[in-house]
Amino acid sequence: MLGEGILKGLAETAKNFAGSFVDKERLTTVEYPEQKLELPEASRNFPFLVYDGPEWQAGLRCVACQICEKECPPKCIYIEKSKDKKPDFVGKLQIYPAKFDIDISVCMSCQICVEVCPFDAIKMDKEYELSTDDRFGGLLLDRQQLAKSNEYYHKIHPTEASEVDGRLAEEKAKAEAKAKAAAAAPPKPAAPAPAAAATPASAAPKAAPAAGSTKTEVPPPAPPKEGEAR
Repeated sequence: MLGEGILKGLAETAKNFAGSFVDKERLTTVEYPEQKLELPEASRNFPFLVYDGPEWQAGLRCVACQICEKECPPKCIYIEKSKDKKPDFVGKLQIYPAKFDIDISVCMSCQICVEVCPFDAIKMDKEYELSTDDRFGGLLLDRQQLAKSNEYYHKIHPTEASEVDGRLAEEKAKAEAKAKAAAAAPPKPAAPAPAAAATPASAAPKAAPAAGSTKTEVPPPAPPKEGEAR
């Protein structure tokens, strides 16, 4: 029948149009900003810094190794190292970032900083409502603005955060076991001091003559030559 394919296509369109009002699976729009769709767990936008515990300054995982700064393609990360140190999650004293800025107006959301971080200190956020009329200061985030708790990380990336926590807990347990083994080990005996080498008598220095002595050694006379009178 001529035009049968066109009629089938129009029927499918009408079905989808009518179903979009009653079927949740066909609802393709929401009343934004009053309603917002839940973003997938794997979605990413801009980086943030993870901290453990209630206080962000004491709990920052970042040790200012500057790997993310060096590997960032658009060079939007700026880090200054601290002069002192603070203990990390295993109790080891580490340097921390005295300054950590990210210019999100330049950031390309490539996630390379996350991939190269050996301390799981920087992760990708899902927040996208960051528009501002301040083109420079409003888009330059400092370490306090970037710092977000591990609980927040679990909220937006639960699967990934659980894997990271398991790995960090395993590393901490190994470090504690190593410290206990070192404390329980008996102290090593001190090495004996090397004995002084005996000085041979021939090498001993000759005693100097007593002060005021006028005695002088006279060498023995030479033997007479043959034919000479003695």
